[in-house]
Amino acid sequence: MALPAFYSGTSTLALVARVSAFSVGLAYGSTKLSYLKAKAKSHKKAEEKGHH
Repeated sequence: MALPAFYSGTSTLALVARVSAFSVGLAYGSTKLSYLKAKAKSHKKAEEKGHH
């Protein structure tokens, strides 16, 4: 069975924990990015409204 390079062979639990942490980080990052994009968009809209 081929294992990824970062897997040290200590335990399956460690690998699962690492993958889970990575997945959670990825989900958090994309959620935060979406939030910031939406925030910037609404800020830009409010700014445009203020000029008219």
